[in-house]
Amino acid sequence: MTVAQPATERAALPQRLGEADREETVLGPVALVTDVGLVHEHNDDAAAAGTAVDAGLDVVALAVCDGVSSCDDPQLASAAAARSGVEALLAGHAAGLEGAAATSDALTAAAAAVVAVAEDHHLRSPSCTYTSALVVARADNTFEITVGNVGDSRAYWFPSGADSLGQRLTLDDSWAQALVSAGVADEEAAMSDPRAHMLTRWLGADANSGPWGTSAVSTLTTAVPGVLVVCSDGLWNYLPTAAELAPFVTAGDPLSAARALVAHALEAGGRDNITVAVVAVGG
Repeated sequence: MTVAQPATERAALPQRLGEADREETVLGPVALVTDVGLVHEHNDDAAAAGTAVDAGLDVVALAVCDGVSSCDDPQLASAAAARSGVEALLAGHAAGLEGAAATSDALTAAAAAVVAVAEDHHLRSPSCTYTSALVVARADNTFEITVGNVGDSRAYWFPSGADSLGQRLTLDDSWAQALVSAGVADEEAAMSDPRAHMLTRWLGADANSGPWGTSAVSTLTTAVPGVLVVCSDGLWNYLPTAAELAPFVTAGDPLSAARALVAHALEAGGRDNITVAVVAVGG
């Protein structure tokens, strides 16, 4: 018996690595925007997305990656991780894997892709962060949102409803988060530490490639439609909490929301590359 495979579409940014200051695209319910910012000469961020319709139900896969600027050609690492991660998410779902298993496999695929970049280009450990989301509409009218995370890009969920301020779905792999998790400092104090953004985990040839920790993969199941945001720290540095992000993402379509978020980051200083993925989930 032949099993029909879901029809898929894909998009990735930047399309021309290191050449464009600003790129944006829309793929079904997903909007991707990336901007070099106002300080850096090159954009080391990357994003990718894929959509599928499986048995009449929508599937969305996406990834946002932030290249580590202290290594060689970080834009190659972030692009490889984002694209490989999305391909693996779609393949895992098509193969019948649960969201958590598909996400874990995609993390492994993204990590391997970054290592391959170093081997192919003889570079000094290009590395990046990686945050993914797999959104699956289910037959019982619920939505399953599974996120994967290594590094300090983030995912946030904003359910529809006037009283909802949303929630953060990921934990950073950073010095600041380590201080908070250990009870040594609250988030405000931890973020004021000069080492706050120092990564404790990343993807790269010089990184620990697994097994993934308990905070690396998580799943949210909801019957309420809403908006999912995945972004690099070039955005959340200026809007770190879900409550601060909410006014930008709950009004308008995904592209308008993504543009508004990037515009805010630029107006606030644009000290880093800025990449945002906004997904309309249901509704």
